[in-house]
Amino acid sequence: MTRTYAKTAEALARLTPEEYRVTQENGTERPFTGVYDKHFEPGIYVDVVSGEPLFSSDDKFDSGCGWPAFARPITDDHVVELNDTSHGMRRTEVRSTHGDSHLGHVFPDGPRDMGGLRYCINSASLRFIPRDRMEAEGYGDWLDRIGG
Repeated sequence: MTRTYAKTAEALARLTPEEYRVTQENGTERPFTGVYDKHFEPGIYVDVVSGEPLFSSDDKFDSGCGWPAFARPITDDHVVELNDTSHGMRRTEVRSTHGDSHLGHVFPDGPRDMGGLRYCINSASLRFIPRDRMEAEGYGDWLDRIGG
């Protein structure tokens, strides 16, 4: 099944004010407040705007930073990394490819045994699809990326 992922007016209208602030205005949620910070159920995390798959629960880890942390994207095709010099810092911003949503930042301080990267992502930019709902919601092609 081929799906198309895009930012639409309808998708933007469904966003909560916090989801809009984070994804469309490059915001950051307060640490330790996001619903997915301590969430470790099997499934995938998709862009709250476009629905494109972004991260697998298999690559999620507890970094203690206050935001959901992932070792890698589920596919490089769905994330874009950009230089970010805002706030007087040099960072690498992570955005969704098709939705152009601000997701968070990537840092080189992740677990070495998982590749060494830490994708520090705002919960407000994500929607979680549990493993047992992936087929029904049109994400069956991604089931091989999720452990039992």
